[in-house]
Amino acid sequence: MRFHYTASDPNGRLVEGYVESQTPTEVLDWMANQGWKPVSLKAIQETGTRKILGALGRRGSINIADQVFLTKYLALMLKVGTDLFKAIDILAEDFDKPAVKSFLIEVRETLSKGQPFYSAFSRYPNYFSPVFINMVKAGESSGNLEKVFDDLSTDLEKQQEIRDKIKAALIYPIILVIMATAILLVLVTFILPRIAQTFLTSGIQPPVFTRIVFDVGLFVGNNIAILLPSAGVIIAAIWLFLRTSGGKKFLNQTLSRLPVIKDVLAKIALQRFAATFSSLLKSGLPILDALQITAGASGSLEMETALNRIAQEGVAKGLTIGEAFRRESVFPRVVVNLLTISERAGHMENILQTLSDFYATEIDSSIKILMSFLEPALLLIMGLVVGGIALSIIVPIYQLTASYS
Repeated sequence: MRFHYTASDPNGRLVEGYVESQTPTEVLDWMANQGWKPVSLKAIQETGTRKILGALGRRGSINIADQVFLTKYLALMLKVGTDLFKAIDILAEDFDKPAVKSFLIEVRETLSKGQPFYSAFSRYPNYFSPVFINMVKAGESSGNLEKVFDDLSTDLEKQQEIRDKIKAALIYPIILVIMATAILLVLVTFILPRIAQTFLTSGIQPPVFTRIVFDVGLFVGNNIAILLPSAGVIIAAIWLFLRTSGGKKFLNQTLSRLPVIKDVLAKIALQRFAATFSSLLKSGLPILDALQITAGASGSLEMETALNRIAQEGVAKGLTIGEAFRRESVFPRVVVNLLTISERAGHMENILQTLSDFYATEIDSSIKILMSFLEPALLLIMGLVVGGIALSIIVPIYQLTASYS
């Protein structure tokens, strides 16, 4: 049940809010534990609108753009002196998205119960990463939430920028593949079977290559009603598999073996490592915890294993950061040297932030290089496939013409 309370704190100031509890007695006990004197307490019946809102919120999602707005807004509100309760109330009014609005209401209720601020975020691990949660936790403990939210908004914006660049770069190749598949499907399903039937009944013996293409065309044309749904099921199964942790690892390992893509993925992992490790150190998290959380956020199985070894077998046993990192070949020598120097100078988080910015630029360049290889390769493959089909048709036409000349 939801209650609205008004109470007087030890300084005589009135405080009010909402709290979830089973009975009014529990609310009164909670207020007594806070040192408040109750003024009024009313049970609030949940309206149909609120129930629908909660349901929509549970079915919705909080994406990275929502997180950027949330962190940036909270950082700004805290910077101008607005208290956290008021900032969340204003945010809840401004957000139209049901999932975010429902989440903010839950955050308000969490704070009203006297629970830690970060605990509301920890209930949604699908939306908020361990890095996000631990940074909020560290900022709450140190009383530096404003700086933490400012850093989080900056990091999330950079993540979104990199994702947008990758998506933008992939749009043209994806359209190219879809169009090529559609053209090939029309050729094989409708055009090729008719041409094949004509030549196979004409008494002309076409070359082996032509007969293979014609047989494929006839098979697809005769079984299209079975093949299309089967292909849809296979694609859906692959998509679902790639969304699992095992599927993601398999895809990551497969892509990591491809020459140009391997370079892009390595730079993305290094950028994530530098940005995450820097943010966690700035928030005041202990270095061992920061290393272990960064390991899970790197997105690279090889780097995750290396960072866990650095934390557990290196730093935990008394090695310096430089010594521990020098044991791992996954990190470039320049990164290790910069970490060693910055550790001695005492400004490692600043060097890591510089490395993050450097690799963000490198990722942009690597994506452009990848696209310069990928687009001609796709065009070449399309040309070979369409050219092969055209050649398989032209050769028997030439034979037919020659037989009547």
